Amino acid sequence: MSDRRTKFYLDKQNAKWLGVCSGIADYTGIDVVWVRVGTVVFTLMGGFPWTLIAYWIAAWMATPKPSGLYENAEEAKFWQGVRQSPARTTSDVRSKFRDIDRRLADVETYYTSRNSRLADEIDSLR
Repeated sequence: MSDRRTKFYLDKQNAKWLGVCSGIADYTGIDVVWVRVGTVVFTLMGGFPWTLIAYWIAAWMATPKPSGLYENAEEAKFWQGVRQSPARTTSDVRSKFRDIDRRLADVETYYTSRNSRLADEIDSLR
């Protein structure tokens, strides 16, 4: 897949107007309702012209999210975590690989040890 999963996209599938708020929600992992409420509150609290200008610029510059960018919800959550904290995500992946490596080493140690019962079971399977 040539589409970048860490890029900001307009989310037209969940859009109410142009998809900017739903794109921000998809990018950050925050619920889209809270992003929309925050945008409206910020606009009403004094950011009126600047909020609309920023919204239009984001809608003009961003590209629509490609269909099938994520295979499932778990993959979408993973990429949101990568966007929020790449170092933490990398350390999580490293720790999972260390755990898998440790478990594989335990299996290898058990298999290569002098376990006569295991050796007899393997010989009986041949």
